[in-house]
Amino acid sequence: MAKAGRLALFLAVTAVGAGAQAAAQTVAATPPMGWNSWNFFAGRVTDKDIRDTADLLVSTGMRDAGYVYVNIDDTWEGKRDAQGRIQSNEKFPDMKALADYVHSKGLKLGIYSSPGPQTCARFEGSLGHEEQDAQTYADWGIDYLKYDLCSYGGVMRQQAPDDPVAQNKLMREAYEKMHQAILKTGRPMVYSLCQYGDDSVWDWGPSVGANLWRTTGDISANFDRMSLIGRSQAGLAKFAGPGHWNDPDMLEVGNGRLTHDENVTHMTLWAMLAAPLIAGNNLTQMTPDVAAVLMNKDVIAIAQDVLGKQGDRVYAEGPVEIWAKPLKDGATAVAIFNFGETASEMRGIGLHLKEMGFGASVKARDVWAAKDLGTIKDDWKTTIPRHGVVLLVVKR
Repeated sequence: MAKAGRLALFLAVTAVGAGAQAAAQTVAATPPMGWNSWNFFAGRVTDKDIRDTADLLVSTGMRDAGYVYVNIDDTWEGKRDAQGRIQSNEKFPDMKALADYVHSKGLKLGIYSSPGPQTCARFEGSLGHEEQDAQTYADWGIDYLKYDLCSYGGVMRQQAPDDPVAQNKLMREAYEKMHQAILKTGRPMVYSLCQYGDDSVWDWGPSVGANLWRTTGDISANFDRMSLIGRSQAGLAKFAGPGHWNDPDMLEVGNGRLTHDENVTHMTLWAMLAAPLIAGNNLTQMTPDVAAVLMNKDVIAIAQDVLGKQGDRVYAEGPVEIWAKPLKDGATAVAIFNFGETASEMRGIGLHLKEMGFGASVKARDVWAAKDLGTIKDDWKTTIPRHGVVLLVVKR
């Protein structure tokens, strides 16, 4: 090839790569919202379940509330063909047709894999097939990839025994490899790292192209586990922002035996954390109460605020904690949590407005009650139910 031809080819490839990177940076300008199959279906999920979920996201109003990603978790994977191309299994006979159906509903489709040889459920992983798999996902029309460490931990230990520094380097390289493979396809995909907060992932997640990264172990549908995970995010706010988010795992709103107040606390805490809102409940049996929690437009507006600031804790004493989240219009979301076992009155606590940059009084709105409170002072008092929360938006 002549020198001029090689230069033209180089410039063309560079332009494609730059365009892909720019697109990748815009797919998660605010924290992704959607639904994931694992919490309810686990390994039972099928093509029909995903189609039905797409229908329900539309009919319940969840799509219009912002829940646009329909994410298939583990157990969709089949074997590889003679060329090494991943196939879906008998539960998912035609992944391209499924993606087309989901897209026809105004939604987006997500998928799951691992950098290791196997997924957590011991299905086919992406090790050694990263570019093939990324291109297959692009050909199918996939919009979101959850990439779960799983068996790659064994690879790391085998290649670098008793050397955690080298193991962490291998982990970062594995996630970067899939990032580059996604960029090469030219198709924007949300890139979600699932490696449980190992190696302080918030420090390096953006450098490997991640749009979000798990900061903790798995959540479960009980108040103690949910609140422990949420509260552990204190101090991580500086690592989040448009295009890259801390991920304390999926929502359990509507699952298990969570009470109304516990569901409200869960939704509020994730909104304050600017966390991805990925529901995982049974949409066929969603009660009006659960629907109202998941689709409260004012709470979602706090979660999706375009300033992209994660909230942080400004006060804690005993079971009561106060968290604050700056908003684009100059207001601040203030959540007063009661993680205790009895109702709590705010005697002697105060709102701690000074720590948030306010004076002794503010104008306030109670978000869950949808009620303007007028001007309130720092010594404003209310009663917070057991495992409950009061969420305010305050302005000067």
